Amino acid sequence: MGLFGKAKPDNRVYSSGEDSRTQNSRVYLVALIAYMGIFLFGYDSGVAGGVISLTSFQRDFNYINDTAVQKASKGSNVVALLQVGAFFGALGAAPVCQKIGRKKSLFIGTIVFMIGGVVSTVAMKHIEIMIVGRVICGLGIGLLSTVCPTYVAEMTPKNVRGRITGLFQIIVVIGVAFSYWIEYAISVTMGSTKSATWRIPIAFQLVPCGLMLILLPLIKESPRWLILKGRNDEALANLAWVRKRGIEDPRVVAEFDENVAAITEELAVTSGASYNELLKKGMKIRVFIAFACFFLQQWSGQNSISYYAPTIFQSIGLRGTSVSLLASGIYGIVKIFSTSLFIFVGIERVGRKWSLAFGALGMSLFLWIVGAIFVTHVPNAKATSPSGASIGMAAMIYMFVIPYCFSWGPVPWVYCSEIFPTRVRAQGMSIAAATQWCFNFVLTKITPYLVLDLPNGKIFFLFACTNLLSAAFGFWIPETKGLSLEQMDVLFGSITQEERDKHIAEAERARELQQAGGYLSKEKELEIDHVEHVEGVDASSRV
Repeated sequence: MGLFGKAKPDNRVYSSGEDSRTQNSRVYLVALIAYMGIFLFGYDSGVAGGVISLTSFQRDFNYINDTAVQKASKGSNVVALLQVGAFFGALGAAPVCQKIGRKKSLFIGTIVFMIGGVVSTVAMKHIEIMIVGRVICGLGIGLLSTVCPTYVAEMTPKNVRGRITGLFQIIVVIGVAFSYWIEYAISVTMGSTKSATWRIPIAFQLVPCGLMLILLPLIKESPRWLILKGRNDEALANLAWVRKRGIEDPRVVAEFDENVAAITEELAVTSGASYNELLKKGMKIRVFIAFACFFLQQWSGQNSISYYAPTIFQSIGLRGTSVSLLASGIYGIVKIFSTSLFIFVGIERVGRKWSLAFGALGMSLFLWIVGAIFVTHVPNAKATSPSGASIGMAAMIYMFVIPYCFSWGPVPWVYCSEIFPTRVRAQGMSIAAATQWCFNFVLTKITPYLVLDLPNGKIFFLFACTNLLSAAFGFWIPETKGLSLEQMDVLFGSITQEERDKHIAEAERARELQQAGGYLSKEKELEIDHVEHVEGVDASSRV
């Protein structure tokens, strides 16, 4: 028997046909409202790298006359300590999310972020105040980065789950691009010496934060979490609401029965959700995959470029604040279009594993080219305009981010939100998000020092090598496209397909008994037994 099991393709259609877009409209509404928290993730990730390069910011926080190394240290603290807060926010998200639910956790994360945003906006003179604000923002972002994909995955039908969960990365890159273009527009119109040039971009993050708080009451709690808490009637009503169907619709009932069966069998082997559950059969491999996904994502090189885009583009010869900010803005636009194209067209066709494998190969190729150009055509620090080599390196960086957006940008969030069962999905995503923030912090801290040592192309060659490792990982993991969340236990060996089919039939029998007041007609008994027998025979034929 291999490391991974075989899950039976789920041919039931929960939301499809000519009216599929209409039926899924509430799923998109839920995702867009929840993912406003992810816009904050992207915006706050991009904004700091730009403001620390501004004369006004360095002057207002009293380090404008420091050495290059001292500036790199203080600037990296402003950028990187967001990740420290996010790391602890992600780890703390699981118990909060499991205890009070997904929706209330979104409220808490947004409020925490707003507090940090206010502190960052009013900070002055003492850079420690700015850092405190950034850490508080990080706590909120860490919580949201765990809860948002968990919640959206649980609300989404399998046939569009990859696309809708993948909106996560689209919203992230839109947030990053917004930060670049706002900084560029303010730099062009106001220069780089006024305090408003850094304060306005920092304050802007409060706008989507407030909008999210206003819109959150419009969405419902996760049906899967409600089932986990024994609130089945409310869960069925919420599932029917998000599918835009009645509670007696057979597609809603079928999906509900599968959810109940999966969660019931999960609870049968545990007294409740805990991190210890992640050490059981079929779970350790999922934890490893989640850890590896985000470890390799951070070492792809994209976040180092994204966080310090103005600095990176200056280092390859695109000098001047406005020029480097413009180059950063174009980088953000390329990311938006590339990510959107993949999410809406490619992810449900290509799948997860092949996207990761071939995307990493493409990323590695373009970084090797950037490094080679850098070694052979070192930028002239005294040049007044970009050289052809500098423009070529910028073009290759733009080309690098296209396969990233087709693979290691969105897919880890999609994949990891799918593979964990409901009872420990919050814990699994907590580990995944904490891994992301931990190595995000490491890369954010060391990138400025690598940039200072760029003449030998070290940073680009380093990331080119790690992407080759990422490609091998992509070829190894199993495909999850087209499988329901409940089928992941079969895929990863926690349960057999025959056992899963039996539990679904038992859940249907229990629901029918409840509706019939404890008595089933002979015809209904035979119907359920027939379905269970057919599924059992079908499963046996696949062994």
